[in-house]
Amino acid sequence: MPTKSRFPDIDVPNVDLWTFLFERKSKPFPDDKGMFSLFPIGQMANFYTYAQVRSTALDFGKGLKALWGWKKGDVLALYTPNCIDTPSVIWGTHWAGGIVSPANPGYTVEELAFQLKDSGAKAVATQKPFLESVREACKKVGIEEDRIILIGDERDSTNRFKYFTNIRNTSGATRFRKAKIDPKKDLAFLVYSSGTTGHPKGVMLSHTNIVSDVMMHAVGEDGNLSCQGGKDNKGDKVLAFLPFFHIYGLTCLIHQSLNSGWQLIVMPKFDLERFCQHIQTHSITFAYVVPPVVLMLGKSPIVSKYDLSSMRMMNSGAAPLTRELVEAVYERLKIPVKQGYGLSETSPTTHTQRWEDWQSTIGSVGLLLPNQTAKYMAADDTEVPAGQTGELWIKGPNVFQGYLNNPEGTANALTSDGYFKTGDVGHQDEAGNFFITDRVKELIKYKGFQVPPAELEGILIGHPDVDDVAVIGIYNEEQATEVPRAYIVPKKGVQAGKEKEIAEWLAKKVASHKRLRGGVRFVDEVPKSASGKILRRVLKEQALKEEKGGKAKL
Repeated sequence: MPTKSRFPDIDVPNVDLWTFLFERKSKPFPDDKGMFSLFPIGQMANFYTYAQVRSTALDFGKGLKALWGWKKGDVLALYTPNCIDTPSVIWGTHWAGGIVSPANPGYTVEELAFQLKDSGAKAVATQKPFLESVREACKKVGIEEDRIILIGDERDSTNRFKYFTNIRNTSGATRFRKAKIDPKKDLAFLVYSSGTTGHPKGVMLSHTNIVSDVMMHAVGEDGNLSCQGGKDNKGDKVLAFLPFFHIYGLTCLIHQSLNSGWQLIVMPKFDLERFCQHIQTHSITFAYVVPPVVLMLGKSPIVSKYDLSSMRMMNSGAAPLTRELVEAVYERLKIPVKQGYGLSETSPTTHTQRWEDWQSTIGSVGLLLPNQTAKYMAADDTEVPAGQTGELWIKGPNVFQGYLNNPEGTANALTSDGYFKTGDVGHQDEAGNFFITDRVKELIKYKGFQVPPAELEGILIGHPDVDDVAVIGIYNEEQATEVPRAYIVPKKGVQAGKEKEIAEWLAKKVASHKRLRGGVRFVDEVPKSASGKILRRVLKEQALKEEKGGKAKL
C-alpha cells in the first residue's frame, strides 16, 4: 500500500499566490518587518520590508498592464543572479496574471533563446552585466528590445532599456485591477529542469502547487524557525545564496520567508568567504544549502577564520548527502545538518528530516510531508515493501501540471491516477523515513549488478586525500559491461600516483561489484549545476575524449 504522510493533512486554501501572501487576514509579523537585505561589498546596504515588497510588486503589476496590456498567461522571463528586486518583480507579474519563467544567468545565448522561445516569453528582466546576452537571445526569438527590463542597482546609460521603477511609475496604472486566477489551473511558474540529455523541460507549476508546498514545508520545519525572538528580537535570519532561478531557492527562500516572516540576507551567488562573513556579522541562524557547501564547511581552512556559532541548523537538498559530510561538519563546527528532498516537478519539497531527528536518521531525507502519498516501485511497476529498493513515485497537490509543449514527456512522468515518477531510487524504513540513493538513469550496471554512484562518492569523500569526487559508469568493451570510475579532486599537496592507492582503499570497503574497475582520475574540479548536482553528462563526455586519446581538462 502507498505510504501516507505521518503528518496530519492541512487545509490548502484555493487562492492564488498574491492572495495567499498579501491578502491574508492575519500574519505573525508587522508590515515593517525587514524581509530581504543585501550587503554589497563597499556599497550601501539595500532593504525591503514586507510593506515595501507588497507596494513595489503592486506598482510593477499595474505598470505591466498599463504599458504593455499584460494579459493572464503572459510570460515574463528572469535572467539574473539573486537580487532583492526579484521577489517584487515575481509577485507583481502574478498580480497582473502573468507567469514567471526564471532562467539560469549562466546560460549561453543559445540556451536562453531556447527557453525564451519555448516558454513564449513576452519580456525579460535582467541586470546590466547580462544585458548583451539578453539582447542577442531576444533578437533570435523576436522579442523587441523595449521589452527588456533592468533590475538591480546598475542603470544603462543609453536609456534604451526600461528600469523596473519606470514600469512601476507608468502613468494611468492606478486604474487597473488584479487579474482573476484559477489557482489549480493557472500557472505561476515555468521552471526548466536541466535533465541529463537534450533540451531542458518546462515544468508547469500552478499557484496551488506553490501555495501547498509552502504550507507543507512550514509544517516540516515544525515551528523551529520563527519571525520573532533571537538576541535582537528580529527572529531567524536565513542566508540566501541558493539561486532564486532554481525551484529550491524560489520556494524555500523567497516564498517561505515572506510567508513565515524570516529575514533573508541575500547573496548574489555563493562565495565561501562571504558566506562565513555574513554568518558572523549578521548572526545568521539558518541556511538552506547543497552538499558541495557542506563539503567545504567540513574541509576548507577558510572556515576556521570565522565564528559561526549563531547557526542553529542547516538543511541540505538538491543532491544526496552522506553521513561522512554531516558528521565532519558537526565535529568541526557543532552545526547540525538535516536533509530534505524534492524536485522541480514537486514545487519542490516533499520530505524533510525533523530537527530533533537529524542525528538519529542521518542519510535519510526524512518523513513525507503532509497531503501526499508515496510508494517505491519495481521496474515492472509493482510496489516493493519497506526496506526494498525501487523508484519513488509521489502524489499530492504540489505535483506539477506537466511539461510544456511535451505531451510525451508528461505521459511518461505522470500516471493516470496522478503519481509523479521521480526517477530517483531508494527505500523507506519501518519508521517511515525515506532514503534516496541515486537516479534511475545514473545507476551503473556492472554485469547485472546495480552500483549507485552516490554510495561510492559518500565513501570516497571520507578519504583523507579527497576534496571532492564524482563517480560514473564507463563501458568496458573487454568485459562488455559498465564499470565504475571515480573523478577525484585531490586535497592540496596530493600528487598524481595516489590514484591506485585510493581505488584499493575503497575496494576494502565495498562489495566486489562496486570496485573502481574503471580506475581513478584526478581532476581540477567536479562539474556541477547551480543547484549543486553533479553533471555526470559532462564527465561522460570527458571519459569519451580520454578513450579516444584526448586529454582535455575539466
